[in-house]
Amino acid sequence: MKRDVIKKVEIDTLGRLNISPAEQKFTLIYRTATQVHWDSQNQTLYSPKPSDWTYFDWYNHIIEVVHQECFCELSLTKETVWINVPENIKNEIIQVQ
Repeated sequence: MKRDVIKKVEIDTLGRLNISPAEQKFTLIYRTATQVHWDSQNQTLYSPKPSDWTYFDWYNHIIEVVHQECFCELSLTKETVWINVPENIKNEIIQVQ
């Protein structure tokens, strides 16, 4: 199992949740048909803008898909940068890691 840290968690201007791994690239993750995608330009995993699911749900889903389908464990660190993520969502995500 590969391991990597999360450099950045961001909610972008389109309302999508983006997770930036430090080293790993997931260019073929779209093949999992899980609505998790890879943005090659920004080097991020991202979800659609939440409608039925919350940002917390999407965060957990992305982490789980990467773990189950790509055999990589992503984890937050104290150095993870949070951009446009409300404090309550950030705290909810941190509590489960």
